[in-house]
Amino acid sequence: MGEFVGAIDQGTTSTRFAVIDRSGSVVAMAQREHEQIYPQPGWVEHDAAEIWANTQVVVAEALQGAGLNPDSLMAVGITNQRETAVLWDRATGEPVAPAIVWQDTRTASLVREMGGQEGPSRFQHKTGLPLATYFAGPKVRWMLENDAGLAARAARGELAFGTVDSWLIWNLTGRHATDVTNASRTMLMDLETLQWDAELIAGIGVPEELLGEIVPSVGAVGRCTGVLEGVQLAGILGDQQAAMFGQAAFGSGEAKNTYGTGCFLLVNTGTRLVRSENGLLTTVAYQVGSGKPRYALEGSVAIAGAGVQWLRDNLGLISDASQIEALAKQEEDNGDVYFVPAFSGLFAPYWRDDARGILAGLTRYANKAHIARAVLESVAYQTRDVLDAMRADAGIALESLKVDGGMVANELLMQFQADILGVDVIKPVVTETTVLGAAYAAGLAVGYWQNTDALRGNWEEESRFTPQMDEATRDGLYASWKKAVTKSYGWA
Repeated sequence: MGEFVGAIDQGTTSTRFAVIDRSGSVVAMAQREHEQIYPQPGWVEHDAAEIWANTQVVVAEALQGAGLNPDSLMAVGITNQRETAVLWDRATGEPVAPAIVWQDTRTASLVREMGGQEGPSRFQHKTGLPLATYFAGPKVRWMLENDAGLAARAARGELAFGTVDSWLIWNLTGRHATDVTNASRTMLMDLETLQWDAELIAGIGVPEELLGEIVPSVGAVGRCTGVLEGVQLAGILGDQQAAMFGQAAFGSGEAKNTYGTGCFLLVNTGTRLVRSENGLLTTVAYQVGSGKPRYALEGSVAIAGAGVQWLRDNLGLISDASQIEALAKQEEDNGDVYFVPAFSGLFAPYWRDDARGILAGLTRYANKAHIARAVLESVAYQTRDVLDAMRADAGIALESLKVDGGMVANELLMQFQADILGVDVIKPVVTETTVLGAAYAAGLAVGYWQNTDALRGNWEEESRFTPQMDEATRDGLYASWKKAVTKSYGWA
């Protein structure tokens, strides 16, 4: 049974299903976008029922399109947008509230209140995370505090909470579970024990009755029903950890950067749990079966591709995201224009929820091409911010950076990224590393691939961008960026 492996990639803006073969090639793929709901400034919601409906549609489409059926798959994996909180009814399986998305900032005052005298670092030793609006636990607390009916039902054990992986696992297998990578983003799991922690549960204020079991990233979870009837669900990874897995960055010191809605740079620290002193997150990279977990340092940038969407949808400077490169190329440089995309505050390494987006350095000379360039350059500057923090924390000096995600098709951005970092930027042949990572985890669990060396053997370089900028120019641009960042503070 099963000559392929399947992977569900449930992202922030869309859901995809891919069928992967032994060489790591994508045999079939289908994708469907879901609605982004903005009820008021700073709020971002999804409809979990729509996400599940879309998941079933893309699985069926991809299989049918390739003339396959569930029996063609040896296993299936899930990768997902992390930190997005879903609350559902255990009896009916229906969501009881809109899902609150990772970008949502409605918990800002709640998070400040939780920190008390200790501030954002209150739970950081156990969780690896600063108290911030980004994480899932406080979102659930907010849901319960703002609906007395939900709070009562939660206390009676009638409701289930999970990140999106949990929601999909429940619908596919009937099991209430999440993996270590997703659990590490709730603020409710102890990084060392890999278990829900009583102190965290009490401090964040999420009833234990809401929580499922925590399982390894690589390992059998259960047989699917419905659209994937009979297929073993055997791999679960949060999307950034999945991209790391798909990039075969299994060695300590190996790093990858994913350029999607946000931007996420992870460096593998092996079995060493590195606690950040420089505004990064300590997170679980993955766990294979009952083996020791592998950890990572992560820098999360809230707005990357989302800045391009803003240029398209809110300003109308482009009609398609792919047009930004041509527009930006109309000018040789940024015209001293800097864009700080703090739409929902600033994430790593600043963690300023009082920051808001700004365009700085505008003169009569500035035009839309300069603004387009500034939007692209902001992604590269934010990556440099994170990489500098990683160097300081882990003493890891990167020799090159593996990149993936939708924005790596933009060669202007990739060249500027190499220039501003001063290291080579390397793009793999298969840039769909997130979905690949989920497939790799599932296939590894069932013996479709024998070991991580087999996965490493699949990785191939497609192109490489080498720094061409002199040091003085690089330092000057980056200093101006740092100045622009400080101008975004204290707005909210």
